[in-house]
Amino acid sequence: MSLASHLDELQRKHGDIEREIDDAMNHPSVDDLEIVNLKRRKLALKDEIEKLKAKPTKH
Repeated sequence: MSLASHLDELQRKHGDIEREIDDAMNHPSVDDLEIVNLKRRKLALKDEIEKLKAKPTKH
């Protein structure tokens, strides 16, 4: 998988989790721990995206 396609996939997953968080926060029956776990996953993806963007590309 190329770096660009890997970044695209990570960004897609990040957006998916963001929507899950929004949905969960709009439903009072959702456990706060579940929201915390989703936020952690989102942050981990963001960190990975930033690391990949910071890597110098080889030519």
